[in-house]
Amino acid sequence: MRALVYKSTGSWYQVKDLDGITHNARIVGKLKIEGITSTNPIAVGDWVEIENQTEEESTIITRVHERRNYINRVSPHNKNQHHIVAANLDQSLLFATLKDPKTSFGFIDRFLVISEAYRVPAIIVFNKADVYKQKELDKFELAKSIYEPIGYTVKLISIEKNMGVADVKDLLKDKTTLLSGHSGVGKSTFINYIFPELKLRTKEVSGWSGKGMHTTTFAEMFDLSFGGKVIDTPGIREMGLVDISKNELAHYFPEMKAVMNNCQFNDCIHMEEPGCAVKAAVNEGIIHEERYISYLNIRDTIDNKTY
Repeated sequence: MRALVYKSTGSWYQVKDLDGITHNARIVGKLKIEGITSTNPIAVGDWVEIENQTEEESTIITRVHERRNYINRVSPHNKNQHHIVAANLDQSLLFATLKDPKTSFGFIDRFLVISEAYRVPAIIVFNKADVYKQKELDKFELAKSIYEPIGYTVKLISIEKNMGVADVKDLLKDKTTLLSGHSGVGKSTFINYIFPELKLRTKEVSGWSGKGMHTTTFAEMFDLSFGGKVIDTPGIREMGLVDISKNELAHYFPEMKAVMNNCQFNDCIHMEEPGCAVKAAVNEGIIHEERYISYLNIRDTIDNKTY
């Protein structure tokens, strides 16, 4: 039987078959997925084959179908391994805040690089507009001026004041959407807005650190009543890149990719080389300086590995 994975707790999986029946399933033995080594062989959003074992009254997963795409990150438990966050996505939605807690543009750029690398269209939603003063509103306008011209949808909302939330809800219709972001940015509050019957736990931002407290422990998928699905994920403190080399990083900045063929050298890394079209575009204001600085910062954190 074919089924879709809705929740993963590490050892058990909640799956729903094509008749809409939910099963608690487990893996028997080692499931290997060709070409992928991760801390979790099965992710939320995976299509799997299941078998019911009547003798033991249990359901087992026997196979994982090929993924259309997936998003992964460095494992929070082991920086040498990676963890698949979710699979088979139509889009990703990054919740960000400019206050309580503050989401840096660097964190946003890392998320966008990962989305680009796995060909998942990304949306950026800035929440908590009700607590923003002029400084934060100016920062939001800066974010719009950086991200909208290069193809990203940018929204400003306040779940608390029910401002702009319906527009974001409309973006979810008939799509499978990954919700991500730091803890405390309002992901669970947003889920509660869409699914009031779930009453998910939400916590205030930790006062001493300014960082949100974790509320979601495992990724979980929910069916939208108006069509589509959302995948809620645990709050992410850092967005570690996996399987992206220094030399290919610029390909995941759309505005750099658009001009890099005009560089004088094929192997240009857009730093010190003469005739670099990317640096020329930065100087001319075609590529935003903030994004170029992000590129350099991210590049510095990538190990010199060959992939």
